[in-house]
Amino acid sequence: MKLFNTALLLAGLSAGTHAAPAPVTPPAATGAPVSPAKPPPATAAPAATEHAALPPPSSAAQKLYTAARADILQVRVLLKNGRTQSSVGSGFLIGTGDLVVTNYHVVSQFALDPDTYVGEWVDTVGQRGNVELLAVDVLHDLAVIRVNRHGTGFFRMPAQLATLTQGQYLYSMGNPLDLGFAISEGAYNGVVTRSFYDQLMFTGPINSGMSGGPSVTASGDVAGINVSKRLDGELVSFLVPARYAQELLEQAARLVKPPKDFKPLVTAQLLTHQDAMLGRLLATPLSLKAMGPYRVPVRESEQMRCWGRSNVKADKPYTIDNTNCAMESAIFISGALQTGQVSMRHEFLRSSELGALRFAELASTSFKNESFGNYKSVHLTGPHCTEQFVRNATLPLRAVLCVRAYRKFPGLYDFALLAASTDEPLMNLQSRIDARGVSYANGLRVTRTFLDALTRTPSDKLAGKP
Repeated sequence: MKLFNTALLLAGLSAGTHAAPAPVTPPAATGAPVSPAKPPPATAAPAATEHAALPPPSSAAQKLYTAARADILQVRVLLKNGRTQSSVGSGFLIGTGDLVVTNYHVVSQFALDPDTYVGEWVDTVGQRGNVELLAVDVLHDLAVIRVNRHGTGFFRMPAQLATLTQGQYLYSMGNPLDLGFAISEGAYNGVVTRSFYDQLMFTGPINSGMSGGPSVTASGDVAGINVSKRLDGELVSFLVPARYAQELLEQAARLVKPPKDFKPLVTAQLLTHQDAMLGRLLATPLSLKAMGPYRVPVRESEQMRCWGRSNVKADKPYTIDNTNCAMESAIFISGALQTGQVSMRHEFLRSSELGALRFAELASTSFKNESFGNYKSVHLTGPHCTEQFVRNATLPLRAVLCVRAYRKFPGLYDFALLAASTDEPLMNLQSRIDARGVSYANGLRVTRTFLDALTRTPSDKLAGKP
């Protein structure tokens, strides 16, 4: 198999939970850390960023909690063998029915591996029962489950949802850190557009274990569902807008019976996401930024941010400039897998002190140190790579393309393309793009576009000659 004239040709591959990156992690920065509000397993200590307790509630919060407490549930994931608790989150009953809204990441273990895990609910007075998973929406991190009890009617999801005003108070409920049911209050501060799908910013504490719990207005209308918080800030939390839960509830109500296997449904949702993601990414030509004589492709948008830095050290006979661009959100699949994300990275290496041979060794070592994953992952196949020297319209390049298939989600792949310039003895550009959770056709499309966009400005233009 060969890689030639920027056309990337590979043999077909056979395709084969939480905030850990997928095994092929782009070297580029991925923005500030965001943590699902789901707790770690019981054997792990809480993260240092977690708060041990919530602030005392106001009188308004106390009244809301008193009225709502009967319809707040803890949703537990248990090992079938021995019924040992694996993780916990929260949920809430809708109306007077038996349907409960929670986060997908709360139930992901038994959604993807029902032979190993089972769900259980526990209410505020200690009653408990079994959980039946009805519907999931991995793109918005939502799930609907059925329980063997009914709500009192407190939590409402009407056709006309409440209109929110920036600065108004919201009240989030759940079971923080598995310490007991609680309520926290904070302000609604608008819609966050940096994630691929809308989220609401809530400046109140949402701790692990509150995932899937409701966030309501002072009048009790559901505004959103607790989902995550920033680990690098104070009281910066996020809610899934209630309208997405409303849509999923409507889907669940139309079900004749729930799927026996949710993996095909998750696969279909991820394929829909990657089509939209790459359609938006490639809707217009990639922007080009100058790095020395080279022009490198980047994309800066609501969903993707770029950072740059220069590494100049007096004790080093070379200089490195870096540009990193990455989407600031990914789709949670399981505690060990996130996907549906694109990142780009460029490294411009140059030296005026090293000779050509020593510089070539330095650049080659940097190229060889790139990782494309391993063969031990239970989620993806080992990397299938092809390497060749190529030339696009303006630049000779050494290029490696690696593809990994998802074992449990056929039709999805991780693509990684690494390219390095070969036109200068004391200057080297290394560029990489990672597209995670994309179709084979879209993976080829985005890597071809990226490779074709790498260019070099002619020396006469750099010198200002006509």
